Amino acid sequence: FMVTLFAGLATGIGSLMALLSKRFNPKFLALSLGFSAGVMIYVAFVEIFVKAKTSLVAELGEKNGYIATVIGFFAGILFIAIIDKLVPSEENPHEATKLDNIQNIETVQELKNKKLFRMGMFTALVIAIHNFPEGLATFTAALHEPKLGVPIAIAIAIHNIPEGIAVAIPIYFATKSRKKAFTHSFLSGLAEPVGALVGYFILYFFFSEIVFGIIFASVAGIMVFISIDELLPTAEEYGEHHLAIYGLI
Repeated sequence: FMVTLFAGLATGIGSLMALLSKRFNPKFLALSLGFSAGVMIYVAFVEIFVKAKTSLVAELGEKNGYIATVIGFFAGILFIAIIDKLVPSEENPHEATKLDNIQNIETVQELKNKKLFRMGMFTALVIAIHNFPEGLATFTAALHEPKLGVPIAIAIAIHNIPEGIAVAIPIYFATKSRKKAFTHSFLSGLAEPVGALVGYFILYFFFSEIVFGIIFASVAGIMVFISIDELLPTAEEYGEHHLAIYGLI
């Protein structure tokens, strides 16, 4: 739980970076986001998918176990893709937005404070929705094998930093309050440990090798989708294409 809490609260780090620092290094963030994607893709395919398959094959046999693993994997992708689809792209923090573009919002007179505040609050809500399955993914991995949970938590924490920026900047410009901007950004990350708690109670009451295998396979799918759909496009927006790929490798 503590590992998942750490990952979720990284949104607060992002808001602090945006609110306190006068200089921002987008290239470093691009490299870090690429690295985060690489960690998650590697762990998903080399560790989590394999462990899910092992559990399901042991219970269902070679052929049925493999089929169940693949179904679970794509079910995880479908789950987070549906969440993404339900959010309008222009309001979705996972649709890459350059920090410079957000900072320049202040100079656009026709965007009133109320609209800015609404955008920040909506972004916080959307991030909370997205963080829920991420919390479940981190918690499930750490519960089964702590050595797996830590790198996943670090990867998701890096991924959460731009989300904190996306929440904090519009709320700050709307309210001129650093405290409000930080608080809302910080709270949006709490959905991650909430996802962990829900995951715990699901596992506690329904846990079996088959349930574990399906959930683990789904977690692998969620991680791959987050990496390809969110982390890499955001990395490219913040820096150079090659920096994102070098980080990934």
